[in-house]
Amino acid sequence: MALSRIWGAFIVVGILMAGFLFFTNPSRDDIFERMIAGTAKDEFKFVSVLDSATSAKLSTDLKEYGYILQTKPDNDTRFIVTNSIGEDSAKKIQANFSTAKIVPETYLQGRKQKRIDGVFATCKVAVEICIGLIGIMALFLGFMNIAEKAGGINFMARIIGPFFNKIFPEVPKNHPAHGHMLMNFSANLLGLDNAATPFGIKAMESLQEINPNKNVISNSQIMFLTLHASGLTLIPITIIADRVAKGSKYPTDIFIPCMIATFMATLAALSIVAFKQKINLFQATIFKWIAGVSIVIAALVMFIHSLSPEMVRAFSGSLGNGILLFVFLAIVAGGIYKKINNFDAFIEGAKSGFDTAIRIIPYLVGLLVAISILRNSGVFDLILNLFKQLFSVIGLDARIVDALPTSLIKPLSGSGARAMHIDTMTSFGPDSWTSNLASVFRGSADTTFYIAAVYLGAVGIKNGRYAIGTMLLADLVGIIVSVILAYLFFI
Repeated sequence: MALSRIWGAFIVVGILMAGFLFFTNPSRDDIFERMIAGTAKDEFKFVSVLDSATSAKLSTDLKEYGYILQTKPDNDTRFIVTNSIGEDSAKKIQANFSTAKIVPETYLQGRKQKRIDGVFATCKVAVEICIGLIGIMALFLGFMNIAEKAGGINFMARIIGPFFNKIFPEVPKNHPAHGHMLMNFSANLLGLDNAATPFGIKAMESLQEINPNKNVISNSQIMFLTLHASGLTLIPITIIADRVAKGSKYPTDIFIPCMIATFMATLAALSIVAFKQKINLFQATIFKWIAGVSIVIAALVMFIHSLSPEMVRAFSGSLGNGILLFVFLAIVAGGIYKKINNFDAFIEGAKSGFDTAIRIIPYLVGLLVAISILRNSGVFDLILNLFKQLFSVIGLDARIVDALPTSLIKPLSGSGARAMHIDTMTSFGPDSWTSNLASVFRGSADTTFYIAAVYLGAVGIKNGRYAIGTMLLADLVGIIVSVILAYLFFI
């Protein structure tokens, strides 16, 4: 029910905001077209309302940089600055406009149009995501089926059972769901997103088997979903890679802050759900497991912090992929030892992966379209402006607001958060305080709404109860901790 309300609110608020801007702001006259038919590949545009003398001077200046100034036939005072060179040049002029390197800033009285997929393009992207998941789902669920038949999942469930029995009290002891959840958490921890999703969906399916009300999410599913969405990851390798690509001299400086922020978000998720479900976290078993995980993470942090940036990238890639290959080897070896027909078991599991990937298409289309409408409508611009004014009034650091778009987009879209992060590094420099904060924002949580759509859609749950609210609260904890860490590590 909560997801339904959020979905409807995204669409209603987005359309109302777009209508308001269309009728009150002359530079937003193309907003409806962008919301429906726009794509992320559209040429960069800068719309500005200028007087004739200023526009003539601007046109002359822009010609020196290979750009042209086009007038709109229906309004002599409205202009679109566009380029005829290509996407790379479009990115260049976007960066230059933001720092006023090409022309005086007084010329730039309009707005930059961000390249975001509209409704039609988003529908296509949603289906492409699901099609891309088919192969990944088939691969990992095929190996998962071998592991189940060989007894590997039950073996893992017995290992993690003492801890999971406490935080998942409704799940029977040594239930296969324990093993499935452990596989998901492990893949997430190592940054293996491709493996984490199929393992997570399999965990939700296992929990759904013991769910008494198939249309309403169970307590155990809420606990699993919120822990997964908190995004606990040891090494934020993609964030480090993007910092390297943007020319950062200290790309791994954000490693420890990201690790602490995502760990605190995970603890917050665990605490919030435990409070709601009346689970005592101060039991000896739970305390020992959390302490043990904390010690292992701290040891790994100290080890990786001693490595050079090149060694960090090499180690993280080898660690995650090496462990994944070892898991494949162990599963096949276990199947041979148990005299299982490995290939037939793989095919049987792979078929279920295909069915699951197709089943989530409607859920993903619906949610991503609502997010697209909200993002294209100007709601985020309004929120950021309100934050800037609020921070200015109460005297807080305005640099936080410059990094905030990454954290606001992350629950909605991983690729959108990456684009916002890269845009921040382009505008302020990859090693600036603002860019470092945006990096930690990006690494502090996962894509809440995407996870909710995929996982709830995979098992056909219609009522998510308080799951999304809890996940967003954990995201908020990650944001607050990220700001604190930015002051501790980057000042």
